[in-house]
This record gives sequence, structure tokens and C-alpha cells, in this order.
Amino acid sequence: MFKKSVHYKTFKKGSKTYFTSSLFFPPSRRDDVFKLYGFVRTADDFVDAVPQDSDGFYNFCSLYRRALGGKAAGDPIIDGFVELSRRKNFEPAWSDAFLRSMEADLTKNIYDSLDETLGYIYGSAEVIGLFMAKLMDLPPQSYRSAQMLGRAMQYINFIRDIGEDNSLGRRYLPLENTGLKSLEHQHCVQNREEFISFHKAQIELYMSWHNQAVSGYSYIPRRMRIPIKTAEDMYIWTARQIAKDPFIVFTRKVKPTKGRIIRQAVINIFTA
Repeated sequence: MFKKSVHYKTFKKGSKTYFTSSLFFPPSRRDDVFKLYGFVRTADDFVDAVPQDSDGFYNFCSLYRRALGGKAAGDPIIDGFVELSRRKNFEPAWSDAFLRSMEADLTKNIYDSLDETLGYIYGSAEVIGLFMAKLMDLPPQSYRSAQMLGRAMQYINFIRDIGEDNSLGRRYLPLENTGLKSLEHQHCVQNREEFISFHKAQIELYMSWHNQAVSGYSYIPRRMRIPIKTAEDMYIWTARQIAKDPFIVFTRKVKPTKGRIIRQAVINIFTA
């Protein structure tokens, strides 16, 4: 029976694929994963709320920096993450980059170039890969692959969430050098071939980063490779479903079921 800490509950509420996959970590690592994702999910929830809770976010940042300075925040999510950070020697710059990307969601809605998008992704996803690498005690040689896995997964989220982001007035996918002026449904329907071409190019970008990521799997001990590969397999599955019908992103959010995730984890127990 898993200990249902506040970190566990926060992580479970905010993510199906990551959370379900993480249950297959060894117990000695699982609680640390919950602490990490409890922290990042809480910060993300402030800026994704409708309406956005900017006061809550900035208070969260203030409490985090106070705890980092040695004075407990009195918040188990923050204090748990700070304890984890110290024990695993997380680079403070990684947390700063993460919080900067979350803060950007309060003020910036449109990303016009790939460089802009990748700047956001570094803080929102690549540093999560770096946190995980440190959490698993992987060597520095693994860090680039860890970043690429975070980047690839985040990019699929952007592709999957086009419809949802439209409703929030957001666009993370850059349209430079394309024939599209927006990713609004009607515009994409009217420019069907351009959208299909654009969509194919985004999937190819995802695959290029994904291939760089999996090249680093040899650094991950087999027992911990199971949950990592399970999450990665589910993102591959998501990419394939969307590739079959690019316009599906306007009608529903493509996500694997909990049963599919667990079945894949069981397969990976024997093959990872």
C-alpha cells in the first residue's frame, strides 16, 4: 500500500501518465519522485488556474526562497522539495529556471519562434529531466539525454493541447516559416494542407528529440528504467494517435487510459 502523502495526492491529481508510471519506481525512490512532482504540479496549478492565481504563485515562490534560505515554509510541498533538493544536490539554477517558465505563463501567451519555445521548455520540462537524473543518481553524461526526454514529452503536450491552449489564448508552437497565421480550428480547417504539413513537421521534431533521449537509457539502472520507459512509451502512443488524425487535437485530449499504462509497465518489467 502506497503512503498517501500530500505529495502523492498532489501528483496523482495533476497527472495520469507520469503518476501511474511512477508507481513502478522502487519504494526508496518513489517518495522522492512524489516530492519532486508535488512541487512542480503545485506551481503549475497556480498559473493554469482559471482565472490564474498570480498572488498564490508569487507567495509560493516567496515561501520556497525562504525555505531555501533555511527557514521552513510550513508547507509540506515546499519543505519536502527543499529537503530533497539538499539531499540530492539539485542545482538552485534549475529551480529558478522552472519558476521563471511558470511565471512566463502569467504574462506571455504566444511564442513566435522555436528559440522562444525552447527557452520556455528548458525551464518547464528539461530541468525536470535534470532533477530526475540527480534523483536517480545518474552520471553527468546522462544529463543531455534527460533534458531531451523532458523536451520531447513537453512538445507532445503542446501538440496534444492545441485545442485546449486555444481556449486559454495560448500558443506554444511557433508558426515561423509556415503558411499558417494561427492554430485556431477554423483557420486550420480552411488551410488544411498547411496544417497537416505543419503538424507533420512538429511530430518529426518530437521524434528527433525523443531519439536523442533514448540513447541515454543505458545510464539508467534497469529497475528504474521501467517507469521512465513506460511514460516514454505512452508519449509515443499519444504521438501516433495524433499523427493518424491531426485534427483530433481540436475535438479531444488524447491520453492513454490507466489500464494501458499499467499493461505497458508490466511488459517493460520483462523487456526494459
